[in-house]
Amino acid sequence: MHEMVIYGVSFDMVGKQPIVLLKTVDGNRFLPIWIGHAEASAILMKLQGTESPRPMTHDLITEMVDGLQAEVSRVTVTEMRDNTFYALIHLRTPGPDVEIDSRPSDAIAVAVRTGAPIFASDDLLDENAIEFEHEPEDDEDMVEKFKEFLDQVTPEDFAD
Repeated sequence: MHEMVIYGVSFDMVGKQPIVLLKTVDGNRFLPIWIGHAEASAILMKLQGTESPRPMTHDLITEMVDGLQAEVSRVTVTEMRDNTFYALIHLRTPGPDVEIDSRPSDAIAVAVRTGAPIFASDDLLDENAIEFEHEPEDDEDMVEKFKEFLDQVTPEDFAD
């Protein structure tokens, strides 16, 4: 398992589909995950510190977890099957710990609300991550390389 951070949320240039880009904490490996517009909005709102007047779905989930005296201990993007990513939300509860099947976009939206760490499995990264050969000189260089990648990539590029 590798801990990941949200590097950014953007749109692929071909289909205008939102992508959340996760980056390994300990390296230069990036995992692009195509997500829905609503989930992209939910992630971006929280990252930018914007509050909605009423709780959004991911806020409601977070409140329910708190109300049940549980805690989101981490989320894990586990695998990709048939061009679809899978994830788990790990809950620490007063009873036994619980793992809940989730779309990665929902798991990430919950993680940003709870401060839970995000992980990706080794196999998933080995098969689907993009690795830059050397550390970019600065953030602008990294953003430029990512834009070049987005101009050319499609979800089908990650299909077996």
